[in-house]
Amino acid sequence: MKALKLIFFADRFHLRKYGRLVTNDSYFAMENGPVASATRDIMGSNPYLDEQVVDYANSYITGKGYHLISKKIPDTNVFSESDLEAIGFAWNKFGHYDKFKLKDITHKYPEYISRKKELEHNSSAKMDFDEFFDDPKVNVDKCFELSDKDKKVRREYLKEIIYLESIWR
Repeated sequence: MKALKLIFFADRFHLRKYGRLVTNDSYFAMENGPVASATRDIMGSNPYLDEQVVDYANSYITGKGYHLISKKIPDTNVFSESDLEAIGFAWNKFGHYDKFKLKDITHKYPEYISRKKELEHNSSAKMDFDEFFDDPKVNVDKCFELSDKDKKVRREYLKEIIYLESIWR
């Protein structure tokens, strides 16, 4: 769970600062906070995953359930400089917290809060990336400060990207 929360913070930072996620994943609000869907599947060895994905993941991590152990040093060449910056931000800002504190912190972000009603009746609710640009109403790290103008520009960019992806499918 801790790894999933740190990934959320890296993705939130990167989306706010650079306009895209590190993981290019879909996010769902769940009881324990935001979850990057495909990343969770990889960590949990989902039996429906492509064998090549599972083999690649297993070459780096091992463990049972959600208790993961790194098997080797990560290949940082697969990440851009901005990806590494976002991962560093998440680790440096939030890495010292345990998984339960991280869960509590993630519950304070607007993209999670807006899905709480849905979670009363469902085990998960798809999160809206547009809400990642909203600032928390309580005193938690925004994961990169944005002016109102910057938020507007990033939201427009995100809408364009989503539109273009829909055309390509």
